[in-house]
Amino acid sequence: MSLTAHPAAPFAAYRSPQGPRILDPPAWSNAASVPQHGRSRAGLDAIIPPQLRPLVRAYLLGYASSVAPRLLTVFLTYFTAHRRRRRGLPPVQSEKASFAYLRDTVRHILGAGLEWRRFPTFCATLVGGSTLLEVHHSSAFSSPVEFQLFPVPFCKLLARYAPGLSIVARARLSRWLASFVAAYGGLHKADGTKTTAIAGAATPATQFTNVTIPYAGRTLDLTLFAVTRAVDVIVGELWARHKARRVAAGSWSSLEVLIGRLIDPAIFSMSSGLVMWAWFYAPSRLPHAYNKWITSAAAVDARLINALRLCRNNQLQYGKDLGPDARVLEGMSQDYGWPLSWGDPAVTVPFPCTMVHMDCGPSCEYHALMRMWRSWRWSMATYLPLSLLLVLRKPNRNPRGVLKAILSAIRSSAFLGTFITLFFYGVCLARTRIGPLILGTSVAARQTIDSGLCTAVGCGLCGWSILIERASRRKDIGLFVVPRALATMLPRRYPLDKQWRETLVFAASTAVVFTAIQENPKRVRGVMGGVLKTVLMP
Repeated sequence: MSLTAHPAAPFAAYRSPQGPRILDPPAWSNAASVPQHGRSRAGLDAIIPPQLRPLVRAYLLGYASSVAPRLLTVFLTYFTAHRRRRRGLPPVQSEKASFAYLRDTVRHILGAGLEWRRFPTFCATLVGGSTLLEVHHSSAFSSPVEFQLFPVPFCKLLARYAPGLSIVARARLSRWLASFVAAYGGLHKADGTKTTAIAGAATPATQFTNVTIPYAGRTLDLTLFAVTRAVDVIVGELWARHKARRVAAGSWSSLEVLIGRLIDPAIFSMSSGLVMWAWFYAPSRLPHAYNKWITSAAAVDARLINALRLCRNNQLQYGKDLGPDARVLEGMSQDYGWPLSWGDPAVTVPFPCTMVHMDCGPSCEYHALMRMWRSWRWSMATYLPLSLLLVLRKPNRNPRGVLKAILSAIRSSAFLGTFITLFFYGVCLARTRIGPLILGTSVAARQTIDSGLCTAVGCGLCGWSILIERASRRKDIGLFVVPRALATMLPRRYPLDKQWRETLVFAASTAVVFTAIQENPKRVRGVMGGVLKTVLMP
């Protein structure tokens, strides 16, 4: 067979015998390689030009991902309110049980998703812009190889102003530039500005004026997500090359094998520790829905968390009477039938670990077991229906698939249950089991332990529960948590004149990911890699 007999033949001369084939067209570029399950889209693809298919897919996917969760919440609220109304629903929620409320809310959600600055438009701008800038035109090239490699128009600019670059470098750089421009424009349109009014003193001193200060930051979570993915791509590529060199030299060590296995769990452990620390001491740094979900999963008395926060802020000090605010646990003592003195830090140093256990008695180990059981049961109520739904929606389902879904739900629930258990048992270890043996039992030592040390131990332990999950799931969960951990260390809002910095970082990171998915799809790990591959398919 000649080199020109196959659509990908011009790339054959540039294939490296080692490592990824960075100049190959994407694996989906050949129609013969399209999997059978993808042929169900043949009818829709037939009426859409190939250059516009990624744009349309991105818009539809963005619309579905932004609208579907809200619709699900509305329908669940409606059915719950409708059922409660039959049992005597309070009048304040009666409107949620009416069909008119359901109809108007659904109409509003469906219409809001079509607005200009919404997520679907952003997805279409990002994906469509990058692919349209890579539309190929044979008249722009002097050889079949360049026709296959170069996108337009950046290839022309690079050929004119950077003729010294190799074909490989120009191909990669033109892909990167196309994605960079699309990402920069997409985020700039998506991050609508808001303003806040601040009262400032004027003359005379008794008068005030409102100063309107524009600020940005609505897209910070999206930017951190892109940064996380880009870093994962770069580090993964460097590690793969390092491994290839070491294996070829016969010097791949057991330590390097261990590092490769533990890097994802370690990243998740550090990230989840930061998130749990923020949930404890700076909940405003977490998204409201995320904070609410953690609170629901933890199932802990809010007064106990408040007491530990007061300890950290020195508003609750052992051996000192700092007023009624410091005796925040007295109400908890009354509710659980404990001695009232347990809630007075001036009398009881420290407050007993029984209060941390709430209704589980004085044993830290029994409390950990009960935490594990309750958290696992709570998690199964979420994971099992979702796992079964994903299996039962397939027409060719089989009993083995159902059993696999049940086992997967059990495993994921065990992971979450262990996560919660390790967090609270870490608190107990620092307060009762290990902390006093190391720091002592003085008032100052007890104050140090409850001022943040016990929480830090729990934060450091809980994330290692990820080892219960499958290795393929660890990377997805880790890459999901890392952006939220980074967000806890950055301001949620910042002056509008600094917005270009975030946009620049997002565009560069997105360009790295999009270039990688075109050159080596396996380098973009997890579910995101599969989604991007499907969306960018011609």
